[in-house]
Amino acid sequence: MRRIAKRAWALWVIIGLLLSGVGFFLYEYFACSGDWVIHAGNPHIYEDGNKVASGTIVDRNGKILLNLGQNRTYTADLPLRQATLHWLGDRQGYISAPVISHYAEYMTGFDVVGGIYHYGDAAGKTTLTLSSKVQKAALEAMGDYRGTVAVYNYKTGEIVCAVTTPTYDPENVPDIAGDTTGAYEGVYLNRFTQSVYIPGSIFKLVTTAALLEDVDGILDQTFTCTGSMEFGVDKVTCAVPHGKMTLKTALQHSCNCAFAQMALELGAEKLQAYVEKSGVLDRISFDGITTAQGNFQANGAADVEVAWSAIGQHKDQMNPCAFLTFVGAIANGGQGVKPYIVQTVSVGEKTTYSAQSTRMDRVMSEQTAQILGELMRNNVVNNYGANNFPGLTVCAKSGTGEVGGGREPNALFTGFVSDEKYPLAFIVVVEDGGYGQVVGMPVISKVLSACKEVMDS
Repeated sequence: MRRIAKRAWALWVIIGLLLSGVGFFLYEYFACSGDWVIHAGNPHIYEDGNKVASGTIVDRNGKILLNLGQNRTYTADLPLRQATLHWLGDRQGYISAPVISHYAEYMTGFDVVGGIYHYGDAAGKTTLTLSSKVQKAALEAMGDYRGTVAVYNYKTGEIVCAVTTPTYDPENVPDIAGDTTGAYEGVYLNRFTQSVYIPGSIFKLVTTAALLEDVDGILDQTFTCTGSMEFGVDKVTCAVPHGKMTLKTALQHSCNCAFAQMALELGAEKLQAYVEKSGVLDRISFDGITTAQGNFQANGAADVEVAWSAIGQHKDQMNPCAFLTFVGAIANGGQGVKPYIVQTVSVGEKTTYSAQSTRMDRVMSEQTAQILGELMRNNVVNNYGANNFPGLTVCAKSGTGEVGGGREPNALFTGFVSDEKYPLAFIVVVEDGGYGQVVGMPVISKVLSACKEVMDS
C-alpha cells in the first residue's frame, strides 16, 4: 500500500507540473505572441532585420507617403518626401521610424487565434494624422532655417503637422558625411521629439501660470522696469526701460525686469514645484516614441539665477513637443491631451488599431487657463498684430533663447487658436534665428493659413 501511495503521489506531482507548464505556455502565448511575431528576426514581416516588409503609410486624407514593400517606395512628391522624412525614416536606417515598427503587429493583421491571417492577401495600411499639404507648407516656411514647427489639435491630440529641418530626400541621399558647409548639422534628429532648447520668453507662460495660481492679487500689482535689475555684480536686463508694468503689460512687452521681481515674490520653491507640475519637463510617450526630458533648476539657486530661470534662461531646457502640450492645456481649460500621430491601422477591411484621445493630468485651474489665454490674446492684438493671422483668433507668446558662444539666439513662437472650428496649438523653434516675433511668427502664420485651408475644405 505504501508503494502504491508513493506512486500516486508522484503521479499527482507530474500532473501538477504538466498543468503548470500548459498554463504557463497559454499565458505566454496569449500575452506575448504578438511580441514573438513582430520580433525583428521574423522574415515574413521584416526585411534587413529591422524594416517592416509590407504595407503602406498614408496621410490623414489617404495620400500614400510610403510603400514598405520592394525596399521602400516613397511618394513621388519631393517636398513631401523631405517633410515626412523624420517620421518615415530612410532606407539606410540613419533616421529611425519607431511609428512604423511600433505598429508592425497591427500592420500584419495578427491575432492570437488566426495568426497573421491576412498576410499575403492584403497589406496593412497605417493612416497618420499628418496633413501632406500642411507638412509641405511648413517645410517651405522654414526655408533654410534649422529647427522645427508643429501644430496639433488640442482637443483630440492629433498632430496635424510636425516638420524638422534640415532634411533631405530619401530617394536621393546627399553626401552628409562629406559635407563641410554645416547644412546638414543634426539632420538625423527629429527635433520635435528628440531635442531640447533654451526656451527664452515663451517660458514666461509657465511662470505666469504659476503666478496666477499662487500669488493673490498678482494682476493688480505694478512693477517698475528701469532697463536693469541689480543683483550685486549680476543683473537682469531688458532691451529698453519699460517703466511701470502690470503682469498683463509685462507679458505683452516681455519685460524681464518685471518678471524677475514677480519670480522673487513667488519664490524659488513654488516656482520649481509648479514647473514640475506643468509637465514641460516630462518625457511624453506616444506611438513608440518617447520625447526628450527638459530641465529646470531654481531650488537652491541664487536670486539672479531664479530670476533668469523664470524668464526662460539660466539652465532651462524644454522639449518642443512637451511645451506644445502645455500650451494646448492652456487652450483646453487647464488640462492637456496627449499627442499622437497614428490615427488608424487596417488590414483589408478590418481595422486593427484606432487611436483614442488621452487626457493628461490637470496642470492649472480653468480660471487660470482662461486668464492666461486672455493675456496671450492681448499679446497678439496689442503687440504682434492680429492681421498676421487672417481669419483666426490667435493667442501667442514669442521667445528669444540666448544660447551664447557667439551664436545668434534661437527664435521661438508658440500659442493656440481659440476658435472652436480650429482647435490648434502650435510651436516654432528656429535655431540661430534671432527674435521670435520677427522670425518665428511669419513661419507659423503660413502654417496656420494652410491648416485653416485644409480644415475649411
